[in-house]
Amino acid sequence: MTVSPQHDLTEAVLRPVRGHHAFEACVEQLATTIRLGVYPRGSTLPSERELAVRLNVSRATLREAMAALREAGLVETTRGRGGGTVVTLKPRTPSARAAARTSAAKRQDWLDALDFRRIVEPGAAHLAARVDLDDSRRAQLTQAHEEVASASRAADHRQADSRFHLTVAALTGSPRVVEAVTSVQSTLHEMLLAIPVLEANIAHSDRQHASLVRAILRGDADRARLVMEEHCDDTAALLRGLVG
Repeated sequence: MTVSPQHDLTEAVLRPVRGHHAFEACVEQLATTIRLGVYPRGSTLPSERELAVRLNVSRATLREAMAALREAGLVETTRGRGGGTVVTLKPRTPSARAAARTSAAKRQDWLDALDFRRIVEPGAAHLAARVDLDDSRRAQLTQAHEEVASASRAADHRQADSRFHLTVAALTGSPRVVEAVTSVQSTLHEMLLAIPVLEANIAHSDRQHASLVRAILRGDADRARLVMEEHCDDTAALLRGLVG
């Protein structure tokens, strides 16, 4: 029997994407509609053209988002006449199975950590940009960024990413800031292990890291805070969609 989506809810939950990076927002909205049963298992998502119009994104961005949903085990896509994207909710990869096994209590703790991170890390970036950095600390930040950008393996990239964020925190000179960022980065690492490695998200993240480094090195505290806020928001959107 063909399962029908809840068309009366579609317009309420699928809205034009806002923000600088549409990929993460697309993944969040589409994954949320599936998890909440607007598109239940066995139903078919609207066509690529319709979704792109509804979400106000390019077809290329939508394809990247759909690839993320496939990697997460939420949908399967068949091509050709009679094809389409069907909601399956069948986790196939280790990361997708890990996300499916996450308890409700753990998910709530993770979501709380994302809120805490949104407060702590932009503040750390703002403070770091206000510090009169000597050559050694400037080189430390630059090296930490280069290690993230050059990491080729997923595990290496995630570790280098954590070190980069801890480096920014350490530049503030505040042990309490470092402790807070260490806490959220530890939880974030857990969450990232439960989702697929998504190249589109990594590319966005690397560009944001580069912008953050430039802002800190030139002492632009307001810009550093803004870039880190956007970075935290994009990561949170992706995680809320695929894990939340």
